[in-house]
Amino acid sequence: MNKFTVKDGTEIYFKDLGEGQPIFFHHGWPLSSDDWDAQMMFFLEKGFRVISHDRRGHGRSTQTYKGNDMDTYAADVAELVEFLDLRDVIHVGHSTGGGEAIRYAAQNGKDRVSKVVLISAITPYMIADTNNPEGVPLAVFDDIRHNTRHNRQQFYQDLTVPFYGYNREDAVIKKGIQDNWWRQGMMGGIKAQYDCIKVFSETDFTEDLKSVEIPVLVLHGDDDQIVPYATTAVKAAELLKNSKLIIYPGFSHGMPTINADVINEDILSFIKE
Repeated sequence: MNKFTVKDGTEIYFKDLGEGQPIFFHHGWPLSSDDWDAQMMFFLEKGFRVISHDRRGHGRSTQTYKGNDMDTYAADVAELVEFLDLRDVIHVGHSTGGGEAIRYAAQNGKDRVSKVVLISAITPYMIADTNNPEGVPLAVFDDIRHNTRHNRQQFYQDLTVPFYGYNREDAVIKKGIQDNWWRQGMMGGIKAQYDCIKVFSETDFTEDLKSVEIPVLVLHGDDDQIVPYATTAVKAAELLKNSKLIIYPGFSHGMPTINADVINEDILSFIKE
């Protein structure tokens, strides 16, 4: 197992495969690097070096009780990137990982990043307040907190249904995908996952998006029941200096898994531009 110890003693598990231009993948909550299987294989076979990590508190990394905040997440990535001496990197982030990717690109890795891809990302700001009246109500995140704290075993099963759009009439439900989501979630530490709910719901990435000058591809499904595209992807693309926005009709929050054939090709085209 590849593990790297960051400065506060936390062990970060990572995968590092292949050669060529590096692509660094940032996973969503409450998952792990395993959620990138479809992308890791695709881009490895296309001649890229592919790297993914388990965020602190998640997967096989240390089950941290502190440091579960976006600045620390990005700093962990910076330490790992420097340790591996990665340059000219494409950073690809899904959901919470999208926030991590853009925070890293804006504040930690300007001299090492070439492009960023945001997939179903939480950027620029998820929660509804006076500055973001069209956001998601606090009550929704309080419910996620309650269920994670008191019954994550069942909650992590139930959440896969809207996550992959399996509550839609024409959905092809694949239990293996649901079970893999649950497996990844249950690998992580409950305290870190609980803390991360505040991180993905309340972190404001507006200034990060404004400051990034490199090309950024923004991908989102218009049937995303977890992170609504109109308050995230559309606004993020407007804030970015150099963005390309693709909204997929009918795609769910879990589109990197169930629509990998489409997503991967669009990312590849963006990389080659």
